[in-house]
Amino acid sequence: MTCLTGCMSTALITGATAGIGHEFAVQLAARGDDLVLIARDTSRLEQVAGELRSSYGVQVETLSADLTDPAQLDTVAARLADPTRPVDLLVNNAGFGLKENFLDNPVDVEQSQHDVLVRAVLRLSHAALGGMTERGHGGVINVSSVSAFLPRGTYSAAKAWVNSFSIWAHNEYAGRGVNVMALCPGFVRTEFHERLGIDRDGSAPSFLWLEPDRLVRDALADFDRGRAMSIPSKRYKAIVTGSRLVPRSVLQRLQSLGRK
Repeated sequence: MTCLTGCMSTALITGATAGIGHEFAVQLAARGDDLVLIARDTSRLEQVAGELRSSYGVQVETLSADLTDPAQLDTVAARLADPTRPVDLLVNNAGFGLKENFLDNPVDVEQSQHDVLVRAVLRLSHAALGGMTERGHGGVINVSSVSAFLPRGTYSAAKAWVNSFSIWAHNEYAGRGVNVMALCPGFVRTEFHERLGIDRDGSAPSFLWLEPDRLVRDALADFDRGRAMSIPSKRYKAIVTGSRLVPRSVLQRLQSLGRK
């Protein structure tokens, strides 16, 4: 398990300028971690970096990258694999959803989503885990989703892959001092749904919405305990448990939730 409390460490976070990724950056900086922040929007990236440096006195490196671009993804992977500047924690957070159903989306758009949710997680985890296992410490947090347990199209399918990969990697590398954990949030009060053009108030009952600060705080606590998966709140734990008991045909009827 990585050393995150009471010692110097460096965390690399993708999708670090908004939502869950930004909250990880804030809370890790507050714990004293130096940061490497990855995002597409260069100006916003520099603004966030400046705020974190000023507020917490940590070192913040920025790298502007579009993870759908293979060359730019390789640049991030190379930073993770650099033995002279080791990264102790990788947070694979970058991602986006699609409002329309599968056949209503151009296949290139579906491919871009797959590239960020699956290919980037695979490539960056591979780059990070090599050095971490050699050093005998480190960790990866893969931001997945409760939707991984529900039949809701390619987004859910991608997140199901993230869960399966994370659990396998957790079991594979825990004995070498490296913890890999999947974080499975539900509806979180971030920009995610706004970017989809989805009405937050009408997309899900108010009791299902989570605050990002509590989500990340609990996720880091689960990670520090060496857990393979973090599911926030009793509400979502109950949903995940129920999804394992309810017939798939019934779950399929729930797939419109969040698409209003």
